[in-house]
Amino acid sequence: MIHFRKAHLSDVQELDKLVNSAYRGESSKKGWTTEADLLGGQRTDTDKISDMITTPGSRIELATKDGAILGCVYLSNEKDAVYFGMLTVNPELQTQGIGKVLLNRVEELTREWGQNTIRMTVISQRQELIAFYERRGYRSTGKTEPFPEHDPRFGLPKTKLVFLEFAKKLD
Repeated sequence: MIHFRKAHLSDVQELDKLVNSAYRGESSKKGWTTEADLLGGQRTDTDKISDMITTPGSRIELATKDGAILGCVYLSNEKDAVYFGMLTVNPELQTQGIGKVLLNRVEELTREWGQNTIRMTVISQRQELIAFYERRGYRSTGKTEPFPEHDPRFGLPKTKLVFLEFAKKLD
């Protein structure tokens, strides 16, 4: 059975390893969330993860089983919506429904925070990921954001990248 808990600073090293393994490098190619063909370098670092954990109004939620971290998601309680990002599942455990369970948890926390809208961004080239979110009720807002291409903390683009914004209204 999967359990949830809020990440603590003691989890930073393990989360750094998990997130980078799911999105970058050879290990990421074991799963379907890899961005290795679009970006080199890292996906995140320990300083960024520490900031996500300690910033008021935000958190990293962990999915665990028998004490092991299976996946995580970052959430930020904003003025008009809850933003989520960094949805991560261990590449060797992908396609087992853990991502869907984490998305359900995002909805639970959104309601607990008194919000009814969730927003997120995805790289425009990630068509399979966009389809995944659309199947779960997320719709394009038409807004875009530039990729921070000159900030190596987010990775080294191999092509021009742009983020598309998606949102979901909860009942």
